[in-house]
Amino acid sequence: MTPDDREMAVELVQQAYADGRLQPAELEQRLELALTATSAKDLEPILADLPDDVVVLETTGGSIRRAGDWQVPRRLRVSSEYGRVRLDLSQAVIRHPHIDIELRLPFGSATIILPAGASANADGVRTGWGSVVWKAPASRLAGGPHVRITGELTYGRLTVRTAHSGSFVRRR
Repeated sequence: MTPDDREMAVELVQQAYADGRLQPAELEQRLELALTATSAKDLEPILADLPDDVVVLETTGGSIRRAGDWQVPRRLRVSSEYGRVRLDLSQAVIRHPHIDIELRLPFGSATIILPAGASANADGVRTGWGSVVWKAPASRLAGGPHVRITGELTYGRLTVRTAHSGSFVRRR
């Protein structure tokens, strides 16, 4: 379990309270359990009855594009057998401090453009013959959203950059 897992659990519990799905006593109890959890398995019962904000985007050979004023879900799963993916978050509506993007691109490629002040971690991306070019801050920045990217690009390429890429360059 990573610190991000714990933070996301806390965020989901707090959102459930804000949405009126939890009473104050239950909020307090779940937050205590989330903050003292030592494994991902410990988090499962805390989150089991809370809605999961997941959006799935799929194509076989076409392209997937999101840009402009679009709502970014907390969790996004993107699958494309051969196509290109371009997720431009620079002008998107981002309600969540943490966002998970899972990519399944066996022969496809993806570009993710982060808004200024955002950070990303692409350590969870596996590649075969593909590559990951990461031109964004990896450490969470105060106030900005943090995007965690996972998945598999067997032969594809992932590029992660900010709308105003600076000197933060990490290649793997």
